[in-house]
Amino acid sequence: MRYNRRQFTYTALGVCGALAVQDQSLIAQTANLPIIDTHQHLWDLVQFQPPWLGDADARIAAKHDMRDYVSETTGLNLVKAVYMEVDVAQADQVKEAEYVLGLIRDGKSPTVAAVISGRPNSPDFAPYMERYRNNAAIKGVRQVLHVPSAQRGLCLQAQFIKSVQLLGAMGKSFDLCMRPTELADGAELAGRCPDTRFIVDHCGNADPKAWSPANGPTPPTHDVDSWKRDIEKLAARPNVVCKISGIVAGAPRGWKTDDLAPAINFCLDAFGPDRVMFGGDWPVCKLGASFAQWVNSLKEIVSQRPTAAQKKLLHDNAQAFYGLS
Repeated sequence: MRYNRRQFTYTALGVCGALAVQDQSLIAQTANLPIIDTHQHLWDLVQFQPPWLGDADARIAAKHDMRDYVSETTGLNLVKAVYMEVDVAQADQVKEAEYVLGLIRDGKSPTVAAVISGRPNSPDFAPYMERYRNNAAIKGVRQVLHVPSAQRGLCLQAQFIKSVQLLGAMGKSFDLCMRPTELADGAELAGRCPDTRFIVDHCGNADPKAWSPANGPTPPTHDVDSWKRDIEKLAARPNVVCKISGIVAGAPRGWKTDDLAPAINFCLDAFGPDRVMFGGDWPVCKLGASFAQWVNSLKEIVSQRPTAAQKKLLHDNAQAFYGLS
């Protein structure tokens, strides 16, 4: 199945079986750490239907609402979530924002803040954002930049840069969700917008198959060395943080934790313990694993790191970065 929003070819889910945990005692010590999910997707298909969903894999094309999310995360000590826009049609952007603000005001779910959809290259972006300038629940904006309609270099066009600078003036962030071969553009954008905070989504859309090309029927979407250089460029920008998310969705069939570890560990080391945050990317993560499998695999990867660093990754950094109460 081709999932347009990532331009990856995903194989059918190979059930992981045992996660090959090498030291269960270390996992047990941190099993109950609180989690803030900084990348929560929802689509109930009544409020709005993202246009790309019609071409999506059946595992994610169906309804995925708050009830499903709460059920999926039960028992993981997930204490808060930040909603992440789902690439709705531009005409539905306000509707999506008002939908999630309603969930936040209701106070009956983990969702306490949101990153909303926006088109920074549009002259309508400034008036669109004015309505949310003083809304503390709206933390930032994202435009998915790896879809076919987003040409290379879009984020470096003059109107785009001006709009992202406006976000900084408003105290809002911008998520970089782009092709792994274009991360250098993200680093340049961050340099031109020093007063705006940026979040690199999904470990820079790293493809696990790049470290083990023989593990998939299709070639990886990037080479390892170029990706590393560009991640380092992003990490060198003090206004950029990295979201450890998304990577499991593109894991090869029958993946094991070791398939995810190289990219994750590189991002953790490049950005350091104070500039990384966990993201669930549910329900997209279902293309590779359940939410619990993803969390447990990540915990295995970071199990040798100090407990304080694990807590920052899973909870504390998100709490501070987004100013969550």
